[in-house]
Amino acid sequence: MSMLTPQSSPYPRTFSHIGISVPDLEAAVKFYTQVLGWYLIMEPTEVIEDDSAIGEMCTDVFGAGWERFRIAHLSTGDRIGVELFEFKNQENPEDNFEYWKTGIFHFCVQDPNVEELAEKIVAAGGKKRMKAPRYYYPGEKPYRMIYMEDPFGNILEIYSHSYELHYSSGAYND
Repeated sequence: MSMLTPQSSPYPRTFSHIGISVPDLEAAVKFYTQVLGWYLIMEPTEVIEDDSAIGEMCTDVFGAGWERFRIAHLSTGDRIGVELFEFKNQENPEDNFEYWKTGIFHFCVQDPNVEELAEKIVAAGGKKRMKAPRYYYPGEKPYRMIYMEDPFGNILEIYSHSYELHYSSGAYND
């Protein structure tokens, strides 16, 4: 049975959470709670490589020698979890927008006032990856989007409307 066969799953899975690496955990918590309005549900906490349940789980994931990291947990308005990680030897790439490489290169948030949120992100130390929001269907539908960066170089996109509305009209047109 192919992975794309509709019968393989009785319903689509829901999205639980995403993990984002940042160089400064407190600054990231402040940005994501104050600018995006996400809820802080677990204060910044240090996790140490040891024989505790969490220590062993992290060694399973990261391999031996990770030593320690700090983590905070947030939640979006629609209950999606966001784990913010600050690792001991955090590396900050010059440009975190290597979209041609396999992996997640951005996440998207939804706000009906794309322009206002974009300006709040810039005012908080982020930047625009595009000069201004673009329309998906100019003159036809009000669906807008813009690519941004948070103050830590993580790529985020802003949609004016839901994902389903943006794409329910079918393939891209001229």
